[in-house]
Amino acid sequence: MAGRIPRQFIDDLIARTDIVDLIDSRVKLKKKGKDYRARCPFHNGNNDSSFSVSADKQFYHCFNCGASGNALSFVMEYDGIEFVDAVETLAEQLSIEVPREDIGNGKTVVNNYVDRKDLYQLMAEITIFYQQQLRSHKNSEKVINYLKGRGLSGETVKYFKIGYAPDGWDELRKRFALTAQLEKQLIDIGMLIAKDKTGSYDRFRDRLMFPIHDRRGRVIGFGGRVLDNQEPKYLNSPETPIFHKGKELYGLYQVKQTHKEIQRILVVEGYMDVVALEQFAINYAVASLGTSTSSDHIQTLFRHSSEIICCFDGDKAGRNAAWRALENALPYIQDGRTLRFMFLPDGEDPDSLIQKQGKQAFEQLIAEALPLSDFLFQQLLSKVDMSTSDSKSKLAQLAIPLLEQLPESVFRQMMDEKLINLLGIEKEGLKKLLPRSQEQNKNKIKQKATPMRLAISVLLQHPNVAFDLPLFPEFQEMNLPGLPLLNSLLEICRNSPNITTGQLLEHWRDAPEYKQLQTLAIWENNIDDDNYEAFFLDTLENFLNLHLQYKIEYLKQKARTGNALTSEETQQLAALLVEQKQH
Repeated sequence: MAGRIPRQFIDDLIARTDIVDLIDSRVKLKKKGKDYRARCPFHNGNNDSSFSVSADKQFYHCFNCGASGNALSFVMEYDGIEFVDAVETLAEQLSIEVPREDIGNGKTVVNNYVDRKDLYQLMAEITIFYQQQLRSHKNSEKVINYLKGRGLSGETVKYFKIGYAPDGWDELRKRFALTAQLEKQLIDIGMLIAKDKTGSYDRFRDRLMFPIHDRRGRVIGFGGRVLDNQEPKYLNSPETPIFHKGKELYGLYQVKQTHKEIQRILVVEGYMDVVALEQFAINYAVASLGTSTSSDHIQTLFRHSSEIICCFDGDKAGRNAAWRALENALPYIQDGRTLRFMFLPDGEDPDSLIQKQGKQAFEQLIAEALPLSDFLFQQLLSKVDMSTSDSKSKLAQLAIPLLEQLPESVFRQMMDEKLINLLGIEKEGLKKLLPRSQEQNKNKIKQKATPMRLAISVLLQHPNVAFDLPLFPEFQEMNLPGLPLLNSLLEICRNSPNITTGQLLEHWRDAPEYKQLQTLAIWENNIDDDNYEAFFLDTLENFLNLHLQYKIEYLKQKARTGNALTSEETQQLAALLVEQKQH
């Protein structure tokens, strides 16, 4: 197994990467004061300056959607890749190799691991192999006739790099598993299945093969479809180091290649649906790889387009799937974003329907898709009888938890008003029903401005404030909420004169506190840039005074309860009282 990437290397990588140059190469930045601004690439808002990039902090933040992070976070989010891939991307741009730690003896060994680039290269070669088999295998005539029967042209097949997995048990194995290491790699990426004792065999046999591309165009997995009525009809690659089914969308890479700006995206169920729609020039369809439309899918889709149409069967199962998609989408619905639901006639899928009715009729169905608001209330009203007051109460119980998930926006206000009209109540009446009002939320935020949170936010935003500070052994004895976290931050910053916010946060990427620290890193704590150092040092001194008071009170209480102080404790109390007077 590959060793871990050393922490020092990650710190150095972030330090050597200028976040302004990195982001500017993908999103055009404009100088505004000491920072840089742009339209946020992670949501489809119209504000050209909501996305802020700080050269000093090496940190970015969107004031609308809340996206924030350092150079690694940006590459992960923008390119849609995992942490290790992001590290390798930045390292490749700097022409440096990624080292790995040999966990056995703690030494750092460069390139003593399986490079993911090797896995991507292997998948690319397998894709070509399957394409060749489509034309040269003994079953080629059968496969090509099947494709023609489905109405697919050679041009479309080539565009999606569709291929054929031979019907033998070890055709791919014989071609690619030339060494033990290659065989292991093929097992790791799901192309071979390991036998119980030794050896392996091909996962995909006698299937039409649809390569699945990531957002950078690399093949990361396959979907295999049978050519007859055998089960399972579709077989997907398993979860692997480079393929995570719940996050990927088949066809998204092709849609991005076709459209500079994607006006809308149609989400369908299967590979063949995407391919058939493309052949009819509906070139904005993607498929969710046999899984339900998850919150990860929703976030990815809205990063690329402001209008999403989810296409489902019109039966009960289809409407249940649509409802799950709606629930997953609610937290990401903002002004300027549209989510609609399209339901097909019984027994039809997008592939069959467009073959029968053509592009114009199919796009008419897209135009008639239900807006999220209509579908939500349609489904809720189907569960209640609005003729009684009890039913209205039930509607409120069902609707309010859903509406609470919507971010504050004009759309949220519209949904609230729609519920008010259905319930026949005044606006103030709805406020009483809500679990917490907006004003309560504001009060809650104000209550969070504790000295500890303020100190941590200042340290995150100005890490240099702690450089060369002495150790505070008293902090190790105190039981104060948040103090262990502050201690850990101080430990890093006191020895790092040039550490940035982005570098500091990276130390907590996989920790439970990471999101809280991200929030504090961009928190408007109302402490002026001219006064932050004095405020921070005063706060630390107040914590030390708390410790001093605690020690004095402890010794006094001991004496009051009749327990005689030792001579050492008596001297300690006297010294502490003198110190207290000096403060």
